[in-house]
Amino acid sequence: MPQHIGIVACSTPGAALCYQTISREGAALMGQWNHPEVSLNNIPMAKHMEAVERGDWPAVADLMLESADKLARLGADFLICPDNTLHQAFPYMVPRSPLPWLHIGEEVAREAKRRGFRNVGLTGTKYLVEGPVYPEKFAAARIGLRLPTAEERERINRFIFSEMVYGKFTPEALDCFQRVIARFQREGCDAVALSCTEIPLLVNDSNSPLPTLDSTRLLARAALQRALSSTAGLTAEHADSAKV
Repeated sequence: MPQHIGIVACSTPGAALCYQTISREGAALMGQWNHPEVSLNNIPMAKHMEAVERGDWPAVADLMLESADKLARLGADFLICPDNTLHQAFPYMVPRSPLPWLHIGEEVAREAKRRGFRNVGLTGTKYLVEGPVYPEKFAAARIGLRLPTAEERERINRFIFSEMVYGKFTPEALDCFQRVIARFQREGCDAVALSCTEIPLLVNDSNSPLPTLDSTRLLARAALQRALSSTAGLTAEHADSAKV
């Protein structure tokens, strides 16, 4: 039997895209209408953001663990969080988790390495691009990482939190991202990481100046492969803390 996937959600459109990807691509691997069992818990985003905005990552971890405990009781075998920003709470959360996790930044770095990218531009919330989540994973993969400027971070952040988390995707937002990605290209990047889970609903390979690394779908695909492989190992970071 495939393993049961638990999704710890924060913002709605990104979590929906992750779930939808598991469902659609599961059918391609398992047969018509088929996919691993999936359960999702979504504590209101407002509660997460209260803690994120004050930089209280232990409090974010507590909220994630609240979801994790509920999903464990529902029978999930492992967990994913399709929200890049919340991964900053992983060091506080994983050691206390009732279940093992996959890490979105690790999956993106793994795909960047597989495709031979050497220098990747990072897009996401200001909390993410100013935090350690992606620098740590990309440094471990020996891949360069370029960040938006302070002004670009603020503009991207406004579009994410005032529009995209509500499912609104405008030409103005697309233009903002395209300008940032074009600058990454001029400065030597060979790919861009779409590392807010709503960004892939706006930016893709057809409208991006650079090849894209879709963090949402990459995490969903990693979860699907994990669920379908009885011999799949956890990432080294999370294997130590996995409860068996």
